[in-house]
Amino acid sequence: MITALLFAAGLAGLVAGAELLVRGATKLALSFGVSPLVVGLTVVAFGTSAPELAVSVGAAMSGQTELAVGNVVGSNIFNVLVILGLSALITPLLVDMQLIRQEVPIMIGASVLLLVLSLDGRIGLADAAMLLVLQGAYTVFLVRQSRAQNLQAQETVYDDELGHPDARAWDARLPAQIGLIAVGLALLVGGSQALVSAAVTLAKSFGVSDLVIGLTIVAAGTSLPEVAASLMAALRGQRDIAVGNVVGSNLFNILGCLGLAGLVSGQGLPVPAAALDFDLWVMLAAALACLPVFISGRQVARWEGGVFLAYYAAYVSWLVLTAQQHPTVSLLAAAMLGFVLPLTVITLFVVLLLPARR
Repeated sequence: MITALLFAAGLAGLVAGAELLVRGATKLALSFGVSPLVVGLTVVAFGTSAPELAVSVGAAMSGQTELAVGNVVGSNIFNVLVILGLSALITPLLVDMQLIRQEVPIMIGASVLLLVLSLDGRIGLADAAMLLVLQGAYTVFLVRQSRAQNLQAQETVYDDELGHPDARAWDARLPAQIGLIAVGLALLVGGSQALVSAAVTLAKSFGVSDLVIGLTIVAAGTSLPEVAASLMAALRGQRDIAVGNVVGSNLFNILGCLGLAGLVSGQGLPVPAAALDFDLWVMLAAALACLPVFISGRQVARWEGGVFLAYYAAYVSWLVLTAQQHPTVSLLAAAMLGFVLPLTVITLFVVLLLPARR
């Protein structure tokens, strides 16, 4: 009972903290005239990924390194398969051309880089430092790219999507914005500590490894801000924001969260063999699946969203059955390898080769 309450309190703190952080940081960015594209790919993405950052860093500091790695990998899988899947079921998601040409390939590249760095069984201090440097370089690149854009075009998007900050609003003042960020960070830190503690207790009581808990329960819990942001954007018709939030969050999870967690641990992050053998490849496959789906007609259709959700259900089923050493694991593996994966590859090729069909 206490563990359940601790877990619930941790999730509540993470969600509330992320909401306050995103609100304060977004208002602060808009007050300084940063373009909406940069706000979406950096401030909003960083803010909604703050729970992943807090949990991964907290887990690394407490020695729960499997939880740190599993949280990031599981969150990235959850973001693509569940958040995009649910958002597409609400309404077909239009995809901005810049995401197709630039951000999605960068996300795929980051996923490949993480897989390569993990081949020796750990993300060392030098690897973690490189990830953080790449995160900083990407952010600087986005800001410079934004400044190079046509100013009139920026003003048009600014007016249509986000609007000008209301100078009379209570959170339009700098002290209020800084206060929102500070309170949000405090809630994130407290919530992450409660969540990590409850997750470790759950892992021991059910006989499940920290990696599996991180890949499923914690990953889904820390992705709730992304769920809320993307679903709300889809409901309001801001469908490009729903997709951009997922892509930006996935990039920050790999480069920012794992980079900082690796440095904070003082000795890098060991990568569990199970993650290297399976979960990292699933994360890369989910990232790769975005490219042909996005290109075809420049939108994610409802049926494609349903396929994403079905794949996540199969993935979680695999994790649970494997953890319990259930005899049906071999049957599920045969079905995935012999039917589902080949059908997926064929479908992606057909979708990619056909002209825009919607």
